[in-house]
Amino acid sequence: MAEDNATPSSKIYDIIIFGASGFTGKYVVREALKFLNTPNSPLKTLALAGRSPSRLSEALNWASFPNSPPKIPLLTADTSDPNSLIRLAAQARIILNCVGPFRLYGQPVVSACVDAGCDYLDICGEPEFMERMEALYHEKAVEKGSLVISACGFDSVPAEIGLMFHSRHWTGPSVPNRVEAYLSLESDKRIVGNFGTYESAVLGVANADKLVELRRSRPKRARPQILGPAPPKGPIIEHQKQLGLWALKLPSADSIVVRRTLAALTENPNGLPGVNESVENANLREAFWSSVKPAHFGVKLGSKSLLGLFPVVMLGIFIGLLSKSALGRWLLLKFPSFFSLGWFRKKGPSEDEVASATFKMWFIGKGFSDSSLALQGNKKPDTEVITRVMGPEIGYLTTPIILLQCALLVLKERDNLPKGGVLTPGIVFGPTDLETRLQENGISFDFISKNTLSV
Repeated sequence: MAEDNATPSSKIYDIIIFGASGFTGKYVVREALKFLNTPNSPLKTLALAGRSPSRLSEALNWASFPNSPPKIPLLTADTSDPNSLIRLAAQARIILNCVGPFRLYGQPVVSACVDAGCDYLDICGEPEFMERMEALYHEKAVEKGSLVISACGFDSVPAEIGLMFHSRHWTGPSVPNRVEAYLSLESDKRIVGNFGTYESAVLGVANADKLVELRRSRPKRARPQILGPAPPKGPIIEHQKQLGLWALKLPSADSIVVRRTLAALTENPNGLPGVNESVENANLREAFWSSVKPAHFGVKLGSKSLLGLFPVVMLGIFIGLLSKSALGRWLLLKFPSFFSLGWFRKKGPSEDEVASATFKMWFIGKGFSDSSLALQGNKKPDTEVITRVMGPEIGYLTTPIILLQCALLVLKERDNLPKGGVLTPGIVFGPTDLETRLQENGISFDFISKNTLSV
């Protein structure tokens, strides 16, 4: 067994997928097998971990089908047994954590990885968990050389990398002021959400005061300088005629993660240096960040019909009313299909439902053709840029694609990435080729238009 302070070269496994037998975990295994020992892939050794070896074996069989499963070690570990997690982290270069809700089960895994100097990526979309891990472990993670990066799934990489892609189309003297992302989920079958996402939302609303308390207890982060006026509040529901969508303003993890990335960039205008980066990489990193122009950012859920937003509105009302009491939470978690009008159910979507679903995320940016106009105070934006990110179903297809590409990047480019710390995907992966990798794996980034607005 490797010692706790094992060096990357003495680690047994490049990647351990923890929670590999869960709904999302088995799709992550299927994605990982595409890159195990293939030409040009840095992934040479893989292990699966979870509470039940028999369930891990079933997940591996499912993920390998129609091929016979490769001989991959199945390791027993449980979030209620810290020693099992310490053993896990001592053997891995990277742990991919798929065990949520993260507020209930995430911290012991982060703690074990930081102690072992092992890198950690997860698919969390829970702001309180992410910010609490930063408060508790950032300094130690820097010292131990452990990169801890949450939100390496649909939350929040399409928003982060999509916003940076969008930003690069504000060329020359033009500057964005605000960017609204409109998320449209599409399917010719029923759209069924991930129960873990639903459970996280219920617990997040139930514990909203804890996030407020955590933020009050921490030093204020630097705020990026965004030129022009603060964006108007706007209606809760709007008709976005250009896109043919009705849109509902969402409390989104994406906008919170983006804000944390922009705060980190404000504190480190050239980004974060790699632990052993080349001069060439340092130049590329600095050039990349100099092209990114910060903007106010928000996310809205879009639907082709106003009626399509009804289940989400009703779910928001039910969660708001019921999540504060133990009985209310029990009801919400016992009968997800009832309270979400069929959007969420305990057993998750069928493979057909997953395969038929796609997403489009439109970024509509409004700003100024020249930054000098933004400084005049009373000027309205005169320029609009529209870009789009598209991909397959968000929870079981897009999320594993993103998680694996982030992990492969860490394996391949570790010297060019920060030594350690609890960081957002944007500040770590922004200057890398993550966008290109996602394009090659079915997630597209498209420039749509740049227009002059009548002021």
